Amino acid sequence: MGLRETKMERTRQFIADKAFELFVTQGYDNTTVEQIAAAAEVGTRTLYRYYPTKESLVINFVEEGLNTALAVFLEQPDDLPLPQALHAVIDSVQHTITAHSGRLIALYEITNRTAVLRAGLANQNWRWRQELTREILRRIGDTGSDVVAALAAAGTMNVIEVILQKWVDSGGTVDVGDIARETLHLVHTNAIPVPTPA
Repeated sequence: MGLRETKMERTRQFIADKAFELFVTQGYDNTTVEQIAAAAEVGTRTLYRYYPTKESLVINFVEEGLNTALAVFLEQPDDLPLPQALHAVIDSVQHTITAHSGRLIALYEITNRTAVLRAGLANQNWRWRQELTREILRRIGDTGSDVVAALAAAGTMNVIEVILQKWVDSGGTVDVGDIARETLHLVHTNAIPVPTPA
């Protein structure tokens, strides 16, 4: 990354940091783009170049974490069994939680009070799940089906959401690795009730 790109990334991160500070202290709805720009010491036009909407300041953080997890999946060798490749996705999410724990707690507090953000995050998660489905299907090739790929992607997304929710509900005090192990153990031992044909 060149000097210009490094500076742009630093500015982008600083804007997001200041936005989250304001969202936490005075609420998402009560925070204006102008206030964020002033706190980050940039003009509103500059802010909009990095984040086209106020909502994107929150959604972009989740998107980056999920895209990192997808990139980790793509890096797994093609001959690695699919369950292990998907476990690498879970590991990546665990790393994101650990590295950005304060931001994630704040994010959940903000979105729990803001319907438009909940809708935006739900849409982001749906798009990511569709992308993971396509990559799983590419990976399994002719030996699999689109239903298998869709179920594998949905299962992975569900595990991620359960891990995150349990961790947030604990206030970030419980080790995220312990939650992941418990969740995956329940899945692997068929301890989760699933619908069966009549």
